[in-house]
Amino acid sequence: MQKNLLTLAVLCAMTSGAAFAQQVTEGSWMVRARAVHLNSDNGGTAGAAGVSVNDKWLPEVDVSYFFTPNIAAELILTYPQKHDVRLNGADIGSLKHLPPTLLAQYHFTGMGAFKPYVGAGINYTRFSSVKLPAGLDVKRNSWGGALQVGVDYLLDKNWSLNLDVKKVYIDTDVRGVGTLKVDPVLIGVGVGYRF
Repeated sequence: MQKNLLTLAVLCAMTSGAAFAQQVTEGSWMVRARAVHLNSDNGGTAGAAGVSVNDKWLPEVDVSYFFTPNIAAELILTYPQKHDVRLNGADIGSLKHLPPTLLAQYHFTGMGAFKPYVGAGINYTRFSSVKLPAGLDVKRNSWGGALQVGVDYLLDKNWSLNLDVKKVYIDTDVRGVGTLKVDPVLIGVGVGYRF
């Protein structure tokens, strides 16, 4: 009797794992909420001249649509983020940036509850609320590429934990100084829900 119960328990565990592994189907959606640390590169000619923006934590929400179990599109959103603008380490003003990003992703399957993925896409950044000393200003729009790698760990058929790393290419011209290549690395942790 105990042997039969043990066999039944093992079969149930195996089939539930298989159900988790097969849960992503064509036409399914996923929403994630992440806490993201933005680490700016601050390169380019303006960066070399000492212009920089601060690193910070920010909230991020993304929505993914799965065309197949392997292929998805992800739209990443947040609200306009305020940054301090510095010159040689001293604050000289501030600005806000809104950086929606659209990525095409490939999700690997066959690894049980672990669902790694890679992505590539495009970022559009809008700079606003620019407060800088007289004679300084920034270009208000930036288009650039975005690269991504991450993993979802399935907790059940709907909920997952997420670790995500992105490299986003953002630059702006600082009038009279040169180009500031913000080009941040964004490291995020969060939760996801599939439906």
